[in-house]
Amino acid sequence: MLRVENLTVRFPTRFGDTTAIENINLQVQAGEIHGLVGESGAGKSTVGAAVIGLLQTPGYIADGKIMLGDTDLRALDVNQAHALRGKRISMIFQDPQTSLNPLMTVEDQLIETILAHEDITAEEARVRAIHLLEEIGIKNAAERVKSWPHQFSGGMRQRVVIALALCTNPELIIADEPTTALDVAVQSQVLELIRSLADKRKIGFILITHDIGVIAQIADCVTVMRKGRVVEFGETPQVLGRPKNAYTRALMDAVPPMDHKIDRFRVPMEKEAEAKGAATGDLAEQWLLEEKTLPEGKNKEFSIGLSISELDVRFAGTRKSIWRKPDDFIALDKVSFNVKPGSIMGLVGESGSGKSTVAKTITGLISPNGGTMKLGDELLPGGRARSRKHPSRRLIQMVFQDPYSSLNSRHKIGSILMEPLWFYGLEKDPVKRQELVASMLALVGMAPDAINKYPHQFSGGQRQRIAVARALLARPRFLICDEPTSALDVSIQAEILNLLKDLQSKFGLTILFISHNLSVVRQMANEMVVLRNGVIEEAGKTEDLFESPQAEYTKKLLSLTPVMPKEWGFNPARF
Repeated sequence: MLRVENLTVRFPTRFGDTTAIENINLQVQAGEIHGLVGESGAGKSTVGAAVIGLLQTPGYIADGKIMLGDTDLRALDVNQAHALRGKRISMIFQDPQTSLNPLMTVEDQLIETILAHEDITAEEARVRAIHLLEEIGIKNAAERVKSWPHQFSGGMRQRVVIALALCTNPELIIADEPTTALDVAVQSQVLELIRSLADKRKIGFILITHDIGVIAQIADCVTVMRKGRVVEFGETPQVLGRPKNAYTRALMDAVPPMDHKIDRFRVPMEKEAEAKGAATGDLAEQWLLEEKTLPEGKNKEFSIGLSISELDVRFAGTRKSIWRKPDDFIALDKVSFNVKPGSIMGLVGESGSGKSTVAKTITGLISPNGGTMKLGDELLPGGRARSRKHPSRRLIQMVFQDPYSSLNSRHKIGSILMEPLWFYGLEKDPVKRQELVASMLALVGMAPDAINKYPHQFSGGQRQRIAVARALLARPRFLICDEPTSALDVSIQAEILNLLKDLQSKFGLTILFISHNLSVVRQMANEMVVLRNGVIEEAGKTEDLFESPQAEYTKKLLSLTPVMPKEWGFNPARF
């Protein structure tokens, strides 16, 4: 159905053309799901953009052929390409929130798309829109179609985006990271829907993802890309179970196992060498360790624990009538747990379970309605009662999911990293501040010259290293990591997780690790808490919960996590 031959895409720069992808060959049959995997920057999304005709300016196709059936897509003029896009080829983007117009109801967006490509009445388009929502599993479709995008959960919004892609019954759908931001339960539902559409409607899919487990679960065949080139192609069991290329084996090796615990995440040798070569942050290490020793030389307890008791958080509900007071939404309902000093506690659960609410309440961004929080022996004031100069502001630091949005794009990295030093009064000498920042960058595996660059000049993994460095420059004792690797490919994920493990072990940090990736939580956490709808379903040692979960909800989450079938026979040790 789709045939791509020798596709080459280049981007002009002031130093000459840069080749983004080169000599790419792939085919997609009707009803087939073709996985496209590789590290960030491998060229996966560029392939999808070239096929649908949405290459970022000034990129251009320098060579190759793209055939959709008997149609040569490169031979189409602008109007013909516009008519084909959305009619015969559709796309599902990573973030449904940005794919949907917040100022239009779901009904209006579906009808607009249908009428743009079909010669039917608005009422017929509305009937089709409702039918599409029913097909993708949204209950009470006739009512929900009138809702606004913000009134749907993340998983439901992604279903609406899929419905938009299906509006004109396309032959091919390009799904670019469609499940990256979703928890395992919602991810499983979306993947089942994609598989069902491929089987029933015979739609061909190009599934672009960095999640090897997703490819293993639903892809019929897979193409592995590296630095703009195809390094391996074949049926999924062959490529993932018995990879021939060294790079594919390295990717598979970096996937954290679900069935047992390992001491360290495996990183491709060249990346490990790069990180080790940069990590010479002796000054930063000595500075961080200073707080662990009293002036007279006697060791003091540096690691600090967190105790949460009966934590209750409620948000005001939406008023449905002027006569009736709105019901409060219960975000956290009497949540209690302890994070032991110097340990890593995993916090897992579906989207909306209250994980991020816990994190924001601990940091003082949200005021609790009840309960107590203690950092060590000190009671933590809630929300606005905690001043900007309260000691806990420095002792508790957070690493967010998206490092790009948490770093000021207008400031250079040096300025961003010096901010905690002057704000908390940790180093007043400007020269020493500069030296300390450079050393901290080296400690997290970054070159010191990063000081003079802006956030957009770094990859996602590098930006996350910078975010970790900024948190460390506050000299914290308690670190909250909220989905720190969910948007990263497996090899970069391994680098960041190894970094966090090393820092935790060396400096005695206590970490609350929030994630929907259960295989990562198993490798990182000593203990684990399972949240559901603001209530703790189960808590205990991580290994105990994985080996013999007691709560049905925990069993469900574990069963929904994508894993590679054992019969495929992949064994990293033999490589």
